[in-house]
Amino acid sequence: MFSCTYEVVAIDGDYAHLKRNDTACEDNEMKLVARALLPPEIMEGSILKYEMLQYELMS
Repeated sequence: MFSCTYEVVAIDGDYAHLKRNDTACEDNEMKLVARALLPPEIMEGSILKYEMLQYELMS
């Protein structure tokens, strides 16, 4: 089962820019995700866990 973590870098209207932070890869591109797919309480700097096609806010 694939699992990784992302940091919310920016929120732009109905979309959030996520950057994967569980790898040391320097050429890590940002991922644009619709906010409807993310927990409603996210803000810039939040850490999300992605697993089984779902995003979960890490506390």
